[in-house]
Amino acid sequence: MTTLIEASGLCKRFGDFTAVEDVTLRVDAGEILALLGPNGAGKTTTIRMLASILLPTAGTASLAGYDIYQHPVEIRRSVGLLTEHHGLYTRMRGAEYLAFFGDMYGMDRRLCRSRIVDLMGQFGLQADSGRRLGEYSKGMRQKLALVRALLHDPRILLLDEPTSAMDPGSARLVRESIAGLRAAHRAIIVCTHNLTEAEQLADRIAIIRAGRIVVQGTTAELRQSYFGEPEMELRIAGSLDGVSKSLPDGARLVASGSDWLRYSTARPAEVNPKVLRVMADAGLSVVTLSEVGPTLEDVYLQAVGTDPDKGS
Repeated sequence: MTTLIEASGLCKRFGDFTAVEDVTLRVDAGEILALLGPNGAGKTTTIRMLASILLPTAGTASLAGYDIYQHPVEIRRSVGLLTEHHGLYTRMRGAEYLAFFGDMYGMDRRLCRSRIVDLMGQFGLQADSGRRLGEYSKGMRQKLALVRALLHDPRILLLDEPTSAMDPGSARLVRESIAGLRAAHRAIIVCTHNLTEAEQLADRIAIIRAGRIVVQGTTAELRQSYFGEPEMELRIAGSLDGVSKSLPDGARLVASGSDWLRYSTARPAEVNPKVLRVMADAGLSVVTLSEVGPTLEDVYLQAVGTDPDKGS
């Protein structure tokens, strides 16, 4: 697996204020990392350092094999950046604005025009391509800024709150587009306050608090880190009639009723099929088998309430 984004010990201080402290992370090609944290936690500062817009006080990072100190121009060409403040030129028209940025990226003009038509159509902006950006709604401006980030088909995407100010339909369209951008040659970091969005999109999640990443991993790993083994709940049509006492090794019974039981397991992918076989051998029809217990929101609240010096 090719690592496209790698940071080690990133730190940024503004005078006596430390905005980011010892941030270490990695994103491989084909992977989406969600960076979560409260306002002021250091998400945007981290993104700006990775994009080689802001020089770190300490630490190192490389994107697509380019060092942030030695190759800032190459990094900016390799990155599609969506920031919280878009800096749109409101007197320009949509297609004109994108063509300007295509020139900035050194794109072939014919290819650029084709990309503009395709992307504006994909995000429902084609009919507005001739309007001035000052006439765009907040949601339309957000989508245009995302089109700008995608225009040169970058290998790396750094997206800060990509669905903010959007109506539910537009937000869903953008989430589906981001998911579709996951590819073997591309790595994506998404900063978001939307925990459902993070869980839907991300392969791994990093939670940052007071400038430090306090925990990172898959959603399942984060749940286990804070709340222990995942719990599964099984419901059947009929009565268990004591079958709950016959659970396979690796499944620990937590609670049960006449037609349901709950068990914990450290290896759900291995244990769940065995539990289903036990039910089938007993002639029982399983209605549902699903994970229950803490949500990503529960994990997040635990993480941001943890002393960063003691975080995982």
